[in-house]
Amino acid sequence: MLFIVLPIYWEDFGLTAIWQIGVLLSVNRLIRLPITPVVGLFYRKFSIRTGVLISVACACISTLSYGLVSGFVLLLLARVLWGIAWSFIKLGGMLTVVTFSNENNRGRLMGMYNGLWGLGGLAGMLAGGFLVDQLSIPIVTTTFALASFLIFPLVFIMIPKSNSNKEEEPSNQSQPSHVQDKMTMRHPYIVLIILTGGTMGYITMGVFNSTISPLIEQSYQTEWTIFGAVIGAATLAGLIQAVRWAWDPFFAPVIGAAVDKSKYKQYVIFLPLILGSLAFLIIGRVESMFILLIVVLCFQLISTGFITIIDTLAAEASVQTNPVKMMTFHTVVVDCGAAIGPLVAFFIMDWSGLSAVYYLSAFVMLFVSLLWFIYHYYMRYTKNSHA
Repeated sequence: MLFIVLPIYWEDFGLTAIWQIGVLLSVNRLIRLPITPVVGLFYRKFSIRTGVLISVACACISTLSYGLVSGFVLLLLARVLWGIAWSFIKLGGMLTVVTFSNENNRGRLMGMYNGLWGLGGLAGMLAGGFLVDQLSIPIVTTTFALASFLIFPLVFIMIPKSNSNKEEEPSNQSQPSHVQDKMTMRHPYIVLIILTGGTMGYITMGVFNSTISPLIEQSYQTEWTIFGAVIGAATLAGLIQAVRWAWDPFFAPVIGAAVDKSKYKQYVIFLPLILGSLAFLIIGRVESMFILLIVVLCFQLISTGFITIIDTLAAEASVQTNPVKMMTFHTVVVDCGAAIGPLVAFFIMDWSGLSAVYYLSAFVMLFVSLLWFIYHYYMRYTKNSHA
């Protein structure tokens, strides 16, 4: 909700400068950089239920605070609290997928996991953007906080008191058939996966999510109305984002299953990197609202594939290294990229405009795809030299 509402209604939140928007949209991810490793240690000693209860409590307080407090400092504290809440949910879920999956279903299950938690984004962006346009920020945030509070009894009903998989390593049966030896975290393939994960967080969760509202606003000259209700830029941006959250539970598992069946999983990453860079180059130049909407929707489908593919590759790599260490590292780097995204985007917007943000992001994706090309070329050359 905040990614849609805050860039447009920032003065109503008591902010005094545009750069504060970027900080508030980033700090919840920045705090996760030191917190996520601690959460990884937490789940070795305590149950998932305990972690979820902590998460829900933090979510209720932070969401309620968005509408009741005003000013940069208090909102900063609320965003930090939300970052802690999300760390408990995200890492616990990914480790669960790694533990109970194998090479034949890991991509499908990772896609299903990402798609299902995306349903929350669907409600936040669609309902949040629309309701704030029609009502007020305090009413909407209080309603969302109440919805979070109602989760408490479901935690006790649906989540076991103790973990059956605590401290368990994936069995040998879960390792990919092509894996012969364990890799270290410094292996070029592992480093590339981690770097690409950070790029994915920077592009999809950072730059795109934080700039979609101003992007729509700059091309949205005439406001539309439906049954007398004004469709503002926040509502339209929320609708566009909601389309992705709505299709993710269906498309993400399909994309993941396709990756599972592929004989060349490590090459699939070229698709979202190259197609995403082309989409961003077009977005940086396009002026027509109609063309912009088409390209944005196409990029959202690309981003669904990007997230699913890199999470699947990270999960595959985790069974070749240390699962907890690899998934914690992957989660931290994704959060780092997502945290840097809004900061970089809004500072560049202040300095050179929105188009420059998308041109720079396109270059970043092309550069990472070049690194993958160099890696594959080097591995093939090395293999042929030893043949």
